[in-house]
Amino acid sequence: MTHKTLRTPLAIAVVAASSMAYADVELTPVTVEADFRQTNVQQIPEAVTVVGSEDIEARSAEHLEQVLSFAPNVNYSSGASRGRFYQIRGIGERSQFIDPVNPSVGLVIDGIDMTGLGGAATLFDVKQVEILRGPQGTRFGANALAGMINIRSNDPTKETEGYLSARAGNYDSYGLGGALSGSLSDSVQGRIAVNGYQSDGFIDNIFLGRDDTNNIDEVVARGKLAFQLSEDTDLGLTYLYADIDNGYDAFSLDNTRETYSNTPGMDAQDTHALALSSDTHLNNAVILQTELTASKSDIEYSYDEDWAFGEYTFLPDEPAYTPDPCDVTQGPCLADFDGYSSFDQYLRDYERQSADIRLMSGTDGRIFGNSTDWVAGIYAMQRNEDLTRNYTFDPVFTSKLDSSSLAAYGELNTELSSTLRLITGLRVENWVNDFEDNSGLQESTDETLVGGRVTLEALLNNENLAYATLARGYKAGGVNSEPVLDDELRIYDAEINHSIELGLKSSLLADSLKTRIAAFYIDRTDQQIKNSFSYMEDGAPKFKDYIGNTKNGKNYGFELESGWDITERLNWELSYGYLISEIGEYTYESEFYGVFVQDGRQQAHAPQYSAATALTYGITDALSVRLESEAKDEFYFSDSHDLKSEAYVLWHARVAYTQPTYEVALFGRNLTDREYEVRGFGFGNDPRDGYSSYGHYQYGEPLTYGVEGKLYF
Repeated sequence: MTHKTLRTPLAIAVVAASSMAYADVELTPVTVEADFRQTNVQQIPEAVTVVGSEDIEARSAEHLEQVLSFAPNVNYSSGASRGRFYQIRGIGERSQFIDPVNPSVGLVIDGIDMTGLGGAATLFDVKQVEILRGPQGTRFGANALAGMINIRSNDPTKETEGYLSARAGNYDSYGLGGALSGSLSDSVQGRIAVNGYQSDGFIDNIFLGRDDTNNIDEVVARGKLAFQLSEDTDLGLTYLYADIDNGYDAFSLDNTRETYSNTPGMDAQDTHALALSSDTHLNNAVILQTELTASKSDIEYSYDEDWAFGEYTFLPDEPAYTPDPCDVTQGPCLADFDGYSSFDQYLRDYERQSADIRLMSGTDGRIFGNSTDWVAGIYAMQRNEDLTRNYTFDPVFTSKLDSSSLAAYGELNTELSSTLRLITGLRVENWVNDFEDNSGLQESTDETLVGGRVTLEALLNNENLAYATLARGYKAGGVNSEPVLDDELRIYDAEINHSIELGLKSSLLADSLKTRIAAFYIDRTDQQIKNSFSYMEDGAPKFKDYIGNTKNGKNYGFELESGWDITERLNWELSYGYLISEIGEYTYESEFYGVFVQDGRQQAHAPQYSAATALTYGITDALSVRLESEAKDEFYFSDSHDLKSEAYVLWHARVAYTQPTYEVALFGRNLTDREYEVRGFGFGNDPRDGYSSYGHYQYGEPLTYGVEGKLYF
């Protein structure tokens, strides 16, 4: 396997930063809220990236996909208007069509499970995004085989405060939002935030004469209440509403940003969600915490499957399209191909309810000679997913999946000495799937899954914390619903991951430089692998996919993160991830590829390196400039073909002028207008070449720029 070296942007940043002196500065602690107990990111013994509100604003980010590059070895898959599926350390789903999936990477927004519903992961009025890498078997169970993304919005405040924000940019992009927070009484605080964002998107549909068929149209509202019921009891209530009406028209037969789709699709989501949390100190020894959530989401994911319906035939003067439709010397005449017209629509209704009840040790509740803090809890979840598929060439397909989970978990945190700590966690979870569809298929799975971790943490000195973790994560098995599958492929098994992680967290140079280093090795048993295949029927290609299991897989590498206040005005941030991944032995058949054997190849959406760096300089107390770069290695788009993306480097910049009552900023992303791929398919879809197989790509965000401002009150 070829090993890559760090690319130019990071080298430039290293040289620039290393040539400057540092000064003593007092840093604000960054707290991870996804753990059982809120812990400083430098003190939690696992690999975690916290993207704070300042970093979100510095990237001028509207959505989660735009800040994931801050975390090493984290990727996302598009194939929609936004990135909805995420990969951590090479593990994670890339798409969903007819079959239900069990995600490897969980997504939680204000305590509400939004896993698989990434369209709602907007970032307006968000306090921070926490990206936990590695199995989270004790805390989150089956939803967090690879890790967890936890989004926390700003909480209500006692003092009245608020702001209005607006932005405008190219591609007719604009946004308007506002937030208001304050006390409703002596014991009740509230916060409300509403934001709308619209953009025509980056696609020109030539056939329809429109430039907004891949548009963004998002409205998100959030209300939060905080109650102090007594000196011992706090209560929190959150309501989340997301109205996502984005278009989906991203693929062209010629791999450009010009499409000829006659029926563009939609990537829409309508979500109503509630979360109720309480924290009660029963006495000085025991704390009772409860989290109750409920959500309902209606999803439409649809697309023009043929992308053109032969419209290229009527464009003989268009230079971008070859062969010439009338020049038979270059190949078959386009008139020989009638093409096909196909529209595929997936309508899903999700209903989810969960209850998490746990007891925790208080200040006087430590056990084993006052050496051990403890947590013990019970978790119950009910998830219902109803699908209606409308497809041009097939009858209407409907299916229903009811999933339930009941888990018991516990964790002990034991001080072995003043510098040595042992953390042990265990979770036992029963996961049941009941599936049925209108073809008469009925299948059920019932699994008991076990996960957890053992972590040894050592305080080497006042500046360095080291840890070693053995962890076991799991993801439930499930049912494939495609009618064309053989019976032995109908059920796929649970995947079990065993991981080893070694880490070092340091605070150096009078706390002005903070670093986090982690090395990991993951052994994947019964690795779940998605196979996509296509075949010809009635002169047109048809596409199917299903999930199977390999014998094993491997993922290993290391990660580096640092933040350095070089001077009082200059800050440098860096993240770098290096990843080796291998697919276990696996064989499947496709009409286009024949017998396709995987044995040791790199896993899909698992680039060998990923990196991000940023320099922020305060020219004055009010004026600042930030220059960022992110880089990513090439990666395979799928485990079922060998189509790859290209490696790329992107540059971003922002200039901001800030006063106590307002802020104005100019921003630009992808300043060099680099063309890069975020999704790719390896099937044939072009009638001009007889549907022979080659690559089709969806491109990421081109050069975008704009102005934004905030008015505080």
